[in-house]
Amino acid sequence: MADPFYITTAIHYPNGRPHIGHAYEMIAADAIARFQRQAGRDVLFQTGTDEHGLKMVQAARDRDMPVRELANEMSSYFNEMADRLGISYDRFIRTVDEDHYAASAAIWQAMADAGDLYLDRYEGWYSVRDEAFYDESELTGEGDDRRSPQGTPVEWTAEETWFFRLSKYQQPLLDLFAANPDFIRPESRRNEVMRFVEGGLKDLSVSRTSFDWGVPVPGSPGHVMYVWVDALTNYLTGIGYPDMTGDKAKHWPADIHLIGKDIVRFHAVYWPAFLLSAGIPLPKSVFGHGFLLTRGEKMSKSVGNVVDPMALADAFGVDALRYFFLRDVSFGQDGSYSPEAIVTRVNAELANSFGNLAQRTLSFIAKNLGGEFPTPGTVQDADGILIEEVVVACAGFKSAFTDLALSQGIEAWMRGVFACNQYIDAQAPWALRKTDPERMNAVLRTLVRAIRMLAIAILPVVPDSAGKVLEQIGATERDHAAIDDDGWYDRVAASDFRIAPPAPVFPRLELPAEA
Repeated sequence: MADPFYITTAIHYPNGRPHIGHAYEMIAADAIARFQRQAGRDVLFQTGTDEHGLKMVQAARDRDMPVRELANEMSSYFNEMADRLGISYDRFIRTVDEDHYAASAAIWQAMADAGDLYLDRYEGWYSVRDEAFYDESELTGEGDDRRSPQGTPVEWTAEETWFFRLSKYQQPLLDLFAANPDFIRPESRRNEVMRFVEGGLKDLSVSRTSFDWGVPVPGSPGHVMYVWVDALTNYLTGIGYPDMTGDKAKHWPADIHLIGKDIVRFHAVYWPAFLLSAGIPLPKSVFGHGFLLTRGEKMSKSVGNVVDPMALADAFGVDALRYFFLRDVSFGQDGSYSPEAIVTRVNAELANSFGNLAQRTLSFIAKNLGGEFPTPGTVQDADGILIEEVVVACAGFKSAFTDLALSQGIEAWMRGVFACNQYIDAQAPWALRKTDPERMNAVLRTLVRAIRMLAIAILPVVPDSAGKVLEQIGATERDHAAIDDDGWYDRVAASDFRIAPPAPVFPRLELPAEA
């Protein structure tokens, strides 16, 4: 039985259209999910939209439309983006789904049964934009210009509410962090959370009576759940909770909750506390990735630098966008992008290096060998050395991806590509065609094997393009799991397959005029 692997993105708040940060998170999670599937894991990959809360109510009011109608419209944009970017999710969850209401009610009841919920009155500072409460000590500014740690406006709120005994879990959480150093990654996020919890936890308001757009609190008319209670529960909804005997239940606990660094507190403090209260095993890790900056500046509607990810995909291509974000941004840190940076990186590494390697090798075989796979020919030490270099490069990619060092993995892969280009220039099969055809065959055979290994390794990053390279050399899907040859070359060489003159898989990008 395949080892289960469960990865989730944050479920995105659809009070506005998706931006490039949403796309980046989905792309990173998708690459990890594809990598784990390739390794033989039984992967469950979930993304979706978080549709309750006051922000949605206010956005619907501003557009003079029913909030459910707004939720349907805006959620569809996120679903469309996921499909456009080739995100291989197993479920696109919406918090308005019927089974999600059942899961939210179940975890609420479990926390109530543990004695961790009580009714009282809340008065304090609340950020509608963050859907979060903040202590006075966390705020900056004065009077009407008070701001949260995220820089968002806060307002004084007072209403009857259910509270969760978060303070009870301060020491259990600190014990958890001490016993599991990788529970929160990267380390900078772990340190932030540790300082927050060490500073003391106060009980958390977990219901609302000022609006009704949310999951109803069981047995408490007029109360709806605080949006983060039902939002976080989506990860359990996806595995069938409260039924823990179904097909997907084996995927819990989740392996990775992949989220933005601005919501680590909710996932690394509130969420494990809820689960501890409900008697549910904790996820294995929470990874808080960084922000994407536009030419080094944070994206802002007021500045006018918010970029539509669909427009970027149309301008540069989906795989080019995926490659750039996973290659250029050190995973876990903030990263910057610009049209010029995308064009420069993709042209240098995909078009000019890997793409050109595949193009000139396969074109040469199609033209000079009638598309037939080269025979073993005259083998030299350089052939084995190249294959070993490619094997090492692909192993470096695998090791880094396993550790979520995505950009370092692609950098290791590129060392294999560079080795192949040095080899083809040194061996010069176009010259050997006249002087030593047997040696030419050995060189081309070595290159085809190397190209296959490199294409398989990079599949999680550029699935469509790498898949086309593999199709050009007759590599079927069953061959995609293993980097090693496993008799693949001889099987295809003995078949009727012929390498046709290949179309370029990684065309050079041009900078759009509007950039």
